[in-house]
Amino acid sequence: MDVMECQTRSHREGGREWPVLVWRLPEPMRAIASAPHGGGLGPRRWVLNAQVPGSYARRDPDHHLRRLAISLGLPGRGVGLLTAADVRARASAEDGGVMVTATVGLGHPVLAAAPEEAVRPPLVGTINVIALLPERLGDSALVNAVATATEAKVQALGELGLGATGTATDAVCILCPEGGRPHLFGGPRSLWGSRLARAVNQAVRAGARR
Repeated sequence: MDVMECQTRSHREGGREWPVLVWRLPEPMRAIASAPHGGGLGPRRWVLNAQVPGSYARRDPDHHLRRLAISLGLPGRGVGLLTAADVRARASAEDGGVMVTATVGLGHPVLAAAPEEAVRPPLVGTINVIALLPERLGDSALVNAVATATEAKVQALGELGLGATGTATDAVCILCPEGGRPHLFGGPRSLWGSRLARAVNQAVRAGARR
């Protein structure tokens, strides 16, 4: 996602300063995201990925990120993500015009279909994946692209020898232009889905090694 300028700013949490990555979109883009702030589907004007302490236990992450966006001067609707991973160690990858940035925290890896545990998993640890596609995807294709990105992330973890599908708090944000004729498919063998999968796989592997 370095096709857009990424700024490293800071915010205060738990008595100290923490870095936050900020992308200001040159124009509103269509986004699909599972983020705690600005999640869902619709036009978005910015993305931020904020590092928080491993002890982060706030139950109002949406409000927290909204206030953080205001303090950073980010206008309108955007997407806000949180992670305990060092966001300054982000990894980026590009494939055929698809740009991906990942921050990879693997302190608490999990298997998605593991038996229910007696102890509640930690709220932080988090692999965050942010992807920019240069052409518009239809809404159903964007949903499909989230599945594709997730499959590519899991493949990367398997290739690294980790017996996990991710963490309990992973998030994904996929952006594309609002205009133009929409592509109808986002699966791993579609034009943009295949490029997305390769870029996500590469970024997650690189981020995990860091």
